[in-house]
Amino acid sequence: MIGYMKLLLISNSTNAGENYLAHALGTIGKFLGKEKINALFIPYAAVTFSYDEYESKVQKRFLETGHEIYSIHHADNPRHAIRDAEAIVVGGGNTWHLLTLLQNEDLLGNIAERVMEGMPYIGWSAGSNLACPTIKTTNDMPIIQPKSFEALGLIPFQINPHYLDSNPEGHAGETREMRIREFLKVNPGIYVAGLREGTMLWAEGKKMRLLGPKNLRLFREGMKPVELSPKDSLDFLLVTP
Repeated sequence: MIGYMKLLLISNSTNAGENYLAHALGTIGKFLGKEKINALFIPYAAVTFSYDEYESKVQKRFLETGHEIYSIHHADNPRHAIRDAEAIVVGGGNTWHLLTLLQNEDLLGNIAERVMEGMPYIGWSAGSNLACPTIKTTNDMPIIQPKSFEALGLIPFQINPHYLDSNPEGHAGETREMRIREFLKVNPGIYVAGLREGTMLWAEGKKMRLLGPKNLRLFREGMKPVELSPKDSLDFLLVTP
């Protein structure tokens, strides 16, 4: 990690049977603090619905936390919007689409610089993938081709959001663990955090902890997968391998 960063990386936006972001709202409110923040929202992971729809959906939930968001797609100058932002919020959807648009607008460096200066960053699903060195451990189909797989690199490890321990009934294909092992075989020396539904990582400075009702499953080439609970320190993952 460079500087003092404050990150909230959420596995998913919706738990089964719950409202949108319901499981994360309390944590989001605490993460942003008591003083009202108007955060810059990046909706570029949306593909099958409009950015206006996405902004409205997230805004309704953030108002419940005492904070607000406004979407970057309204900005005349996106770089200035990032420069002036009080926080950055990156929504889920298709990670390939998200990264491609940010690369096309040459905004990755601007976002990383502001976050490394201490601006809070919140991401869920694709937004969590974006915080990693690359998007190679996303679950999405590559519906569009980015210039490279390189993402923000705010953390020195990879996240696999929506991590599942087994395949759906009737599916005989590779498990998520098998896919991660494939990644590690050709990308050794880096950790991959399997972030299960309903869980999130809160990183601040050199400290990081797991929040939520489930453990994190940690992978590395040549190492047996490890189950880490919210009681375990995850600070070591912030040390560059």
